[in-house]
Amino acid sequence: MLSDVAISAVSLGLSSLLGSGIGFFFKNIPHKLNDIFLGFCAGMMLGAAVVCLILEGLGIAGAGGWWQVLIGVACGVALISGIDFITPHLHHITGLGEQERHSDANRSVDRILLFVLAIAIHKFPEGIATGITFDGHNVDNAWAVTITIALQNIPEGLVVVTPLLLIGVKRLRALWVALAIAGIELLGVFAGYLLGGISSALLPGLLGFAGGAMLYVLSDEMIPETHAHGFQKYATYALVGGLMTLLLISEISF
Repeated sequence: MLSDVAISAVSLGLSSLLGSGIGFFFKNIPHKLNDIFLGFCAGMMLGAAVVCLILEGLGIAGAGGWWQVLIGVACGVALISGIDFITPHLHHITGLGEQERHSDANRSVDRILLFVLAIAIHKFPEGIATGITFDGHNVDNAWAVTITIALQNIPEGLVVVTPLLLIGVKRLRALWVALAIAGIELLGVFAGYLLGGISSALLPGLLGFAGGAMLYVLSDEMIPETHAHGFQKYATYALVGGLMTLLLISEISF
C-alpha cells in the first residue's frame, strides 16, 4: 500500500510540475489573453475551493461537524487578509529589484504573490485528503481522487508560474517556487496516509481553511485583476469555462 501512496504522491507532484513546465512557454502575452487565461484559472480555483475543499470538508465532518469547516474557512480568510498587509515585505521571494517592484508594469506583484500563496496553502490539505483515501479499503476510490487532483494540478501549475514570469521573475526562481509547491502536496499525501486518524480528525478544518484562503484571493485579487484592463466580459466567460471544466473533471474522475 505504501508503494501506491508513493506513486500517488509523485504523480500529483509531477502533474503540478507539468502545468508549471507549460507555463514557461508563456511570458510576453497581450493583456486580453492574459485576462482570459487568469479568468479560466480563477474558475478552476473557484470550483476547487467550493467542491474539492469546502464541500468535501463538510462531507467528511458530517452533519454535526459543519462548524469545523466554518471555522476553517474563517481562519483561511483571516490569514490571507492579514498577509495582504505584509506582501510588500515578501517581494524578496520574487527576486525583483526595488525599481522593478514599483514600476508601472509590476503593480500586480502583491496580488500575484497572494494567489500563488493561496495555491501553496491548499496543497497540503489537498495532499492529506488524497493520502487518507489510501488508508481505507476502497483503493479504486483513492486512485479516482488522485486522478482528479492530478488533472486539476495542471492548470494550477500554470497559474503559479505564468503570472510570476509576467511580472519579471527569473525562470530559475519561478522553477524553485513550482518545485516547493509540488513538494508541499507530496508531503501532504504521506502525512495523510501515515497519520491516519489524526489527519481525518483535522481534515475538515484544514480543507475549510484552504477553501477560505482561495475564496478570499479570488474575490479580492484575482477576479479584479482580470477585470482591470477592459476585457472583463472575456474574463467572465473564461471563468465560467474554467468552473465547468473543473466540475466535469471531478464528475468524470469519480
